[in-house]
Amino acid sequence: MLDENLPIFFIKPSPGNNPLQSTLYLSHHGSELEPAYTLRRPDPALHSSKNGYSVALFDSYNPDVLYAEVLVRPEWTQPTLSAAEQRRGETVPPPPQPIIPTDFVIQLYEPDQQVHVKQKPGSWGGSPFWEFELPQQTFRQPSTSRLDRSRDDPAASVTTPMLTFRWKKDGKLSKDLVCTLTSKSGKSDRGRRKNGGREPDITVALFQRLKDVTIYEPNLSRVDLEDPKGLEVVLLLSAAAIRDVFFGNIREVFNITQRPVTLATGESSGKSNSAPSIPALGAVLRPLQPDPPINGRSVSGNTILSSGPPPQAPRSQSIPGARPEAAGSRPPRADALTQWQIDAETTRLKAEAEAERRAAEQAERKERKRIKKMLEDEERERRRRQAEVDRETERLKRVFRDEQRAAEQMSKRPPQQPQQPPRPPQSSSTRLVPLQPQNPYVRPQSVPPPRTHTPVHPSRAHAQPRVTFAPGPSGGIVRPDDGRRTKPKPKRSIFGLRDHGDEGRRVARKKSSLF
Repeated sequence: MLDENLPIFFIKPSPGNNPLQSTLYLSHHGSELEPAYTLRRPDPALHSSKNGYSVALFDSYNPDVLYAEVLVRPEWTQPTLSAAEQRRGETVPPPPQPIIPTDFVIQLYEPDQQVHVKQKPGSWGGSPFWEFELPQQTFRQPSTSRLDRSRDDPAASVTTPMLTFRWKKDGKLSKDLVCTLTSKSGKSDRGRRKNGGREPDITVALFQRLKDVTIYEPNLSRVDLEDPKGLEVVLLLSAAAIRDVFFGNIREVFNITQRPVTLATGESSGKSNSAPSIPALGAVLRPLQPDPPINGRSVSGNTILSSGPPPQAPRSQSIPGARPEAAGSRPPRADALTQWQIDAETTRLKAEAEAERRAAEQAERKERKRIKKMLEDEERERRRRQAEVDRETERLKRVFRDEQRAAEQMSKRPPQQPQQPPRPPQSSSTRLVPLQPQNPYVRPQSVPPPRTHTPVHPSRAHAQPRVTFAPGPSGGIVRPDDGRRTKPKPKRSIFGLRDHGDEGRRVARKKSSLF
């Protein structure tokens, strides 16, 4: 501690242990610590906080009062593919590497003013230092004249003298930073330099161990500045930004992640690619008004992170060439890393789409080959069945042809009488009765021969043949009996005294016709 009577700002974490907030406590003349300002940082999970550093200075008692804020974007290298990578067929270059920028801008409000802090290398191997300029006159003089109201603000005027301040290390091995007033621009100052009357640097503030900011109050009376509150805000905010950006880990400070950006895809089109989805930043980022020309040079606009409502510029201020920009008219331009991530993701999606297309074509070729083989098998089976049908048809044709020929040959032959079995010899006494057409299912009856008065020898009567009917295809055939069944055996004497020839010589006795 330099002196407890000097105003000292202690940068400490907020009471709620919120890592995104820090409280600046003020101690003056040995008094108790009282909160004076609050440093707020954006949530690193937000898309707008990626690849960038931002911090804002708010009032400790009224959180809606924003004094100033800083937004720093890193610079990026543009690596190219080597000859070996090009031979391997790689199309995506290596990711760009972040580089700490050499300057950043502090945006002040009420009145609006931009302070550029530039880093410059030291001479003869010395430590680098950071310079910024503040106008001697900041506020406009009260006037009822419309002509005075139409004029530019003193901070934007080229004729306003500027005071140059410089943050530099107290020594090569020291961690303390000292802010000094180095020079004052203007004709009077340039004339004093020509005459060799250059004033020495005036110590304004001391940043001890990069934790406490001590304002060297006795020397403030020598600083010809109309806005001491603005100088205090610039000193505190520039010290915090220099500590975080130039003395911290670059990837942690700028919240740099190598995770590729996911591209939005349409719900209805499935995997169709579309433009990268960039969330609306209007709730977190707000565009500033175009920068007024400072010292004859036009300063480009910037986009500052703020969690509070944007302060309204006084109506009496008029910035030449200012064009009110419509809110949300266009998204902010993506940085190099985000653009590389988008390009890499686009290339990856194109490669995936190409691989899917090739896989689909290969599957389609396989399916065509399978269907073609199936059709060939079906055609082969159909031909085999057709050949079998043709062979069977030819066989049946030959069979029918042979039967037809046989039928034709049979029709050309004369009709043949059916052969009848040989008839046995019939005696005169046997009389055939002509057959009458009868029902084949009714057995015909034999007609008894008419009775004659001729005497019949008993032996002849037994030898008379019978007429029998045998069924046949024509209805019936009359077959006389040969008498072998009815012929009696000749009687023989036991002693062989009887002769068979005597029977024929016997005289038959005549029977009476009456008895």
